[in-house]
Amino acid sequence: MKSFYNKNYRLGILGGGQLGRMLIQEAINYDVRVAVLDPTPDAPCSAVSHEFVCGSFNDYQSVLDFGQRADVITIEIEHVNVEALLELEKAGKKVFPKPSFIQMVQDKGLQKKFYADHQIPTAPFHLINDKSELSDHMPTFPFVLKSRTGGYDGKGVMVIRNTDDLKLAFSGPCVVEEMVNIQKEIAVIVARNEQGEIAHFPLVEMEFNPEANLVEFLFSPASVPVEAEREAYQIAHKIVSESDFVGLLAVEMFLDHHGNVIVNEMAPRPHNSGHHTIEACATSQYGQLLRAITGMPLGNTELIRPAVMINLLGEKGYSGMAVYEGMNDALKIPGVFFHLYGKSETKPFRKMGHITVTSPNLEEAKSTARGLLQSVRVIA
Repeated sequence: MKSFYNKNYRLGILGGGQLGRMLIQEAINYDVRVAVLDPTPDAPCSAVSHEFVCGSFNDYQSVLDFGQRADVITIEIEHVNVEALLELEKAGKKVFPKPSFIQMVQDKGLQKKFYADHQIPTAPFHLINDKSELSDHMPTFPFVLKSRTGGYDGKGVMVIRNTDDLKLAFSGPCVVEEMVNIQKEIAVIVARNEQGEIAHFPLVEMEFNPEANLVEFLFSPASVPVEAEREAYQIAHKIVSESDFVGLLAVEMFLDHHGNVIVNEMAPRPHNSGHHTIEACATSQYGQLLRAITGMPLGNTELIRPAVMINLLGEKGYSGMAVYEGMNDALKIPGVFFHLYGKSETKPFRKMGHITVTSPNLEEAKSTARGLLQSVRVIA
């Protein structure tokens, strides 16, 4: 494989959304040429990539043809054609994360089996082929039902609280999970390169929008006991070590009311829980991913300043050409940074961008962020 210092070095990204866009912004700093495959002609990456291929990342031949022209291939969405990636890997192409890991993450049932096989704490579960089997594997109400495949950004997950909810249960293969008594939702982003070097970012804490089931606020650092923080890092390191993972992995976890750390899900790509690292850490999650997959040494993950990240979601009741309200006043506030994703059209709860607030004091950053949530809106 050519060194990324070579002028002709080419990074291929499957997926052209905002995660790929922010990775390209980092790659430009190293003069790495980036090609993107995405089915949407005006995807966020289309205006900033060196080459944009409009095609399906779920189509075997499209992914195979695209990957053959790249020195290293990565993803910004996990719902891609793994068979083509396996073929590219067999032909000697560098594919990170490894296709076998992507394949496991695509199926929440295989994820849960991975946790069980590696003694990684997770909520007790059963696998069913269809909702008709729920009566045989139904824990006490309430419980969580997850579609094994296809879920994304809160979709494909539902809480079954009573017998009436059973009528709305997903069809097809699902994971049935006991409900965790959650104290906090937390996440660790960890990177590993081919040399086996591992580095994690400081633990973060998340607050979710209950209606959209999307992160509304992210706080860094997380306010958790030292023992829980240490355990979260140990779990993240164990996952990437025992799976021989290369790339960037977000491990979403619960801290329950007994102080136990329990893995919920993981994503083998840049993640919503790492957006703040662009301003708040010595190395961003995007810089770290680029380092991990190109053979560079991993970067310093130190938190420079406490930070809060706000997801900028499309307002309810608005669909159409996006209009951003309140930005000018927000930009007058020290430590406020906007990242707009290049999506021309908004719709309710669509991720249109994010705002990072940094401050010497986390409580001050939280106060500013909560005010911005009310004053900055994406309408049409």
